Amino acid sequence: MSWIQTTCRAEVHGGGQGGRAMLADARGDFSAFRGQAQCVYLDPPFMTGEDFTLRMRVGREGWETGNRCITLPAYSDKFRDRDMYLALLRGALENAKLLLNDTGSLFLHLDNRMSGYARLLCDEIFGESNFVNEIVWAYQSGGRSMKRFSRKHDMILFYRKSRRHYFNIAAVPLPRGVNRSNHMRKCVDASGRTYRTIQSGGKTYTYYDDEPVYPSDVWADVSHLQQKDPQRTGYDTQKPQALLSRIILATTRPGDLVCDLFGGSGTTAVAAAEAGRRYLIADNSPAALTVTRKRLLDTAMTLEQPCGCEGANMAADFVPGIAFHDVRLTDYTTPPGCEISGLDAVDQWSVGFLRGDVFEAQASAARRRHTPDLPDFLQLPQLRGVPAILIVDVYGNRTLWRMEP
Repeated sequence: MSWIQTTCRAEVHGGGQGGRAMLADARGDFSAFRGQAQCVYLDPPFMTGEDFTLRMRVGREGWETGNRCITLPAYSDKFRDRDMYLALLRGALENAKLLLNDTGSLFLHLDNRMSGYARLLCDEIFGESNFVNEIVWAYQSGGRSMKRFSRKHDMILFYRKSRRHYFNIAAVPLPRGVNRSNHMRKCVDASGRTYRTIQSGGKTYTYYDDEPVYPSDVWADVSHLQQKDPQRTGYDTQKPQALLSRIILATTRPGDLVCDLFGGSGTTAVAAAEAGRRYLIADNSPAALTVTRKRLLDTAMTLEQPCGCEGANMAADFVPGIAFHDVRLTDYTTPPGCEISGLDAVDQWSVGFLRGDVFEAQASAARRRHTPDLPDFLQLPQLRGVPAILIVDVYGNRTLWRMEP
């Protein structure tokens, strides 16, 4: 028995019915999903002129202390000129419109650099009458400026596909205590419930403290991810899950499809999966897909990303059993030019079966905050198919081996 390096075009986890992630440009061909999305969220580059990175932890030490890490390129936010940037944005918006059904919603997340130009593009593509909100996401993190008022907000443009769009603000209530009482008079009714009143225009308005309020178009209650936030993946510009959860819950129903054509660290997909929605995310950065795969490893998912890395080597033992076979990973060597090797270089690995050009994972493991030690063996159920092992190393290399008798 030996292991032979091979390739696959996609991998499937848990049946793959819950979501789909793919290595693709936001301007690619998404016609196969035309009219299927209930919500599209776009978080494109902001035209900052910077390159962004993924900080990858290495081995047990890296995940326990954060002291052992490598830095990998994530994506470039450098454009030749504004026209080049707007061409990217136009392509993404046209695909978003193609993906949305008639009751769907678009959310375009930008900052002050390009939001004005983006508003004009959205008016052109979706129609001015389908503008719903300009949401201001205000936050406190980051530096302070002494030369101007500190820039502490992003804009999220909210457009509908048509007047039939679905929106349910009751799905995203806030505790009333989150908002200020605006000097309203505090009272207690006969049953002991606290309420507040205010008079305006000759009318008295009553608000009970234990009744929810709903978000306005200024979201100051969702904070940026702090440095030690457990959500952090090491991927630059990662957005908090609470931000995406609010968007998804207010504009979709369970089972609906949520799309993100700049998938990044996978937050949209994670929020959709936890809310019981299906997802389709795309990104042209292999680093983004590496992070996303890990965050969704325990869910039903299809990952469309070609697998094959020349120069990597792996050793594993295969112990046949009655219902399950034990597959033990004993060694791994990264391709030439990679400094880290051995099992510390393995970030994720899966065992499963190769069926045609698709790898069907049956068991998977990954290094995470709560599992810094990567298990060196996984169990493979006794099913028909060619046993295979897929490894994702700390450099993002994805390599597949099939078993040869």
